[in-house]
Amino acid sequence: MSALLSEIRPSLSPRALYVEVAELLRQRIFQRTLEPGSWIDELKIAEEYGISRTPLREALKVLAAEGLVTMKVRRGAYVTEVSTQDLRDVYHLLSLLESDAAGVVATTASDAELAELQALHTQLEAAAQADAAGAANTDRFFAINEQFHMRLLSIASNRWRDQMVADLRKVMKLNRHHSLLKTGRIAESLAEHRAILDALLARDAERTQRCMRAHFANGLEAAE
Repeated sequence: MSALLSEIRPSLSPRALYVEVAELLRQRIFQRTLEPGSWIDELKIAEEYGISRTPLREALKVLAAEGLVTMKVRRGAYVTEVSTQDLRDVYHLLSLLESDAAGVVATTASDAELAELQALHTQLEAAAQADAAGAANTDRFFAINEQFHMRLLSIASNRWRDQMVADLRKVMKLNRHHSLLKTGRIAESLAEHRAILDALLARDAERTQRCMRAHFANGLEAAE
């Protein structure tokens, strides 16, 4: 086993190995070390990780099920390229699922749970201010943004919706950083989050859903 895999987990069962390999490849795709549309050289990666091609192929099947990898007959595996229509479809579904979850949270969340979301928004504001001041870390803004959304979903507590959103967000990440790099988009996204939070704190389900749908509509416009 390569030093890279050894650092992540000292001892891996055969079943766990392909899961770890899938995560390594997933991060390389998100970081664009493996670019959309690029061919995945199985032999090279297997040698790099010090593994056989069997767990690598199992890992690629996992990523293909998530939509991050496309398997082509007699040509191998490629990092998925997200078309404009793909992006519209993903945002449409996320808007439906997450606005529904937001409505549930507005009416059922405890005060402590709403305080958690408020604390995450405060972190989001700090990241945005750092970006505006030139100490930019768009990745941090992106990470906290995602934490806010995922915490909202976990409070809404529907594991089937959670799984669908998790898979859709993986596909969205193939393009997402481009939308945040658009001039002014971080400030816009922050304002949209503030509107969502204000509606949640007011426990106004209809307004919360409307704000969440607007958030995704604006995100799609920036991403296209």
